[in-house]
Amino acid sequence: MFPQAQMNPAHEPLAGRVAIVTGGSGGIGSAVATHLASLGARVVVGYIGDSAPADQLVASLNSSSAPAPADNDSRPPPRAVAVSVDVSDPTQVAQLFDAAEAAFGPDLHVLVAAAGVQDASYPRIADTSPEQWDRAFGVNARGTFLCCREAARRLSRGGAGRIVTFSSSNVASLRPGYGAYVATKAAVEAMTKVLAKELGGTGITANAVAPGPVATPMFYAGKSEERVAAAARECPMGRVAEPADVAPVVGFLCTDAAGWINGQVIRVNGGYV
Repeated sequence: MFPQAQMNPAHEPLAGRVAIVTGGSGGIGSAVATHLASLGARVVVGYIGDSAPADQLVASLNSSSAPAPADNDSRPPPRAVAVSVDVSDPTQVAQLFDAAEAAFGPDLHVLVAAAGVQDASYPRIADTSPEQWDRAFGVNARGTFLCCREAARRLSRGGAGRIVTFSSSNVASLRPGYGAYVATKAAVEAMTKVLAKELGGTGITANAVAPGPVATPMFYAGKSEERVAAAARECPMGRVAEPADVAPVVGFLCTDAAGWINGQVIRVNGGYV
């Protein structure tokens, strides 16, 4: 039994909890960070490269959902902070968790490993260079592993700990041109299931979310209008998803209500596959 996992009110089920979201400054990650903040979480937005999108997101979250001022302090504590991180670097991943503790205290509760890359040239396996293969694995598989390893060591025990990794519905659709990408995501799915078992007794759950086509810069990169339209036609819902279609599923998996969902892959794709 983990009694502390039943403490938060329904309207803010993540109140008092700290969530780290990698890849949090754009695409699905940005929507996830925003949604977790709306559920009451304090959010660490992990990003790489240009800091402007992360800074803008954090400013928006802090201005729209700032909590009441702390005693003897005219400034309210932040709801969100931005931290630069290359998830393929173990030192930077450890520093990401250190920054989360420095900003919000020693108790960390949620990791959403949303950082990912996809080669916009969509090379077939025969045409994939070792460098393209290594880049995909460096971010998608190694990066997720490093973040999950740190989370397994440092997330709060007792029922509030949640790890959500990102796979892809392409693991099921197996489309030509996605060989390296699909291989990374299949690795993430398998690792997440193993991790869930290894975390037995801690109250920390580990699940993967596997979206289908989602209207993000990564999805559109390198695709013709016809290819985008074809993806929409293949979905029974008649459209490509929006990040806001995926974020609530991630948010649910981070709440107490999802405490009995563990070691699962949730395909959020509108019936695409």
